Amino acid sequence: MTITLVVPPSGFQLDERVYPMLGVLKVAAVLRDAGHEVDVLDLSGRHIYQTISRYLHDRWLSGKPAMSDVYGISATMPQMPAATSIATVLRRLGAEYRQSPRIILGGAHVTMVNAAARSGVERSRRMLEELRSVFDTVVAGDGEKAVFEAIKPAAPFLIDADQPAKRITFRSTDDIVADLELFMRPEEVAAAPWSARDLIDLQSYHCWVGGLPATPIIAQLGCPFGCGFCGGRNSPTFRRVRLRPVENIVAELEHIVDTYGYKGFMFLDDELNVSRAFPELLRAIKSAQVRRKEEWRLCGLLKSELFTAEQAHLMYEAGFRKLLIGFESGDPRILENMKKGATVEDNTRAVELAQGAGLRIKALMSLGHPGESAETIDRTRRWLLSVRPDEFDATVLTIYPGTPYHDSATETQPGVWTYQAKSGDRLHFRNIDQFTDTPYYKGVPGQYESFVWTDHLSQKELVTLRDRLESDVRTRLDIPWPKDVAALNFEHSMGMS
Repeated sequence: MTITLVVPPSGFQLDERVYPMLGVLKVAAVLRDAGHEVDVLDLSGRHIYQTISRYLHDRWLSGKPAMSDVYGISATMPQMPAATSIATVLRRLGAEYRQSPRIILGGAHVTMVNAAARSGVERSRRMLEELRSVFDTVVAGDGEKAVFEAIKPAAPFLIDADQPAKRITFRSTDDIVADLELFMRPEEVAAAPWSARDLIDLQSYHCWVGGLPATPIIAQLGCPFGCGFCGGRNSPTFRRVRLRPVENIVAELEHIVDTYGYKGFMFLDDELNVSRAFPELLRAIKSAQVRRKEEWRLCGLLKSELFTAEQAHLMYEAGFRKLLIGFESGDPRILENMKKGATVEDNTRAVELAQGAGLRIKALMSLGHPGESAETIDRTRRWLLSVRPDEFDATVLTIYPGTPYHDSATETQPGVWTYQAKSGDRLHFRNIDQFTDTPYYKGVPGQYESFVWTDHLSQKELVTLRDRLESDVRTRLDIPWPKDVAALNFEHSMGMS
């Protein structure tokens, strides 16, 4: 069977070619190992119609059928309008070539929407149903095993691989057609082939860590915390931690060095230090470099309240030079409202530990949580000025389906939904159209558009205060504005799996 996996463009990002989507490449590796002919059509930063049309024409000129048997698209929520356009273009061009391929949608958006629908969120159930008008089959959760059910000609609409330790028997074409366990157990995650990086133009991606060209890697899956803004809190795929063995991670790092020449690595794990094996991993990474007589440079995200002096020391020894931490706010009440699990004191201590060990800190901040006001934003500003991070970004909060803010909200006015924190503080937002809405997520300074508001701040006021915070902190801490687009890329723990 011929299968083309498609990476949609991400027009909401300042630079679309920083981190390749490793999940798509993982599924590609699994399919290829099973004997299928697999292409990856990477549309990051590319025009949809022109690129697909040229791709099909090139296949036809090479003597192959222009259309593959199956197209699999993986999309996050902000990529959904592009994913919808891709499906429309494929059906239109398929008709011209007199072929009718199956079109499958997987990825973070389907997984989070399905998890919310499964837990009784009616808005998410309707969103899931809307996908029937565009896609033949949707896959929620892990794709490595589920994809083999999805590519079958008689595959059902929904394949739910987001339910661990459950064998689910389905009897109709509206459901899964077999008695299967599709959720990947930790040992299966470890045994799966590494992402097929050779199927994309890896060198066209440009990430730098510690002055070295870098590429991403994922050492573990899942984050167990319950932050209100973060996607997939009701999804085992994103909530359940599944660890890879230390030796497996180090072997992949060495494979990347030997095969692609990279010695810089960005760990895309939600929180590297949730694993008790983290110190062991750091020691193994250092040992590999000593054995190979090389120096690597690494970067990753951490949870502040779990950060220790031992971790800081070992990270520096292993080659880490920069850490990203989602501190989010400098106001204690806002941290409680978002259920961050860390205090202002935890966050301050994390900065001190990192900088004391020679590690640069990028502080990831977000505005617009329940109860946000001019006063709470000022406390965030003053906290940043007091701890003096090496870098920071400040984003306007986005409400995604699959986040507690979205799934636990109630409709307080027609089309207006409100999330109320335990403290009584509230956050308001409007429904979005998954097929058309992209402006609700913006990461370009000066081009923000807030789609949330609180009892204290309007949408416009949130944007104005965000801009003032960034300008003031950069000026007073002498943190330069990024000079190039790639450096402006926002790296944030906002559920953008």
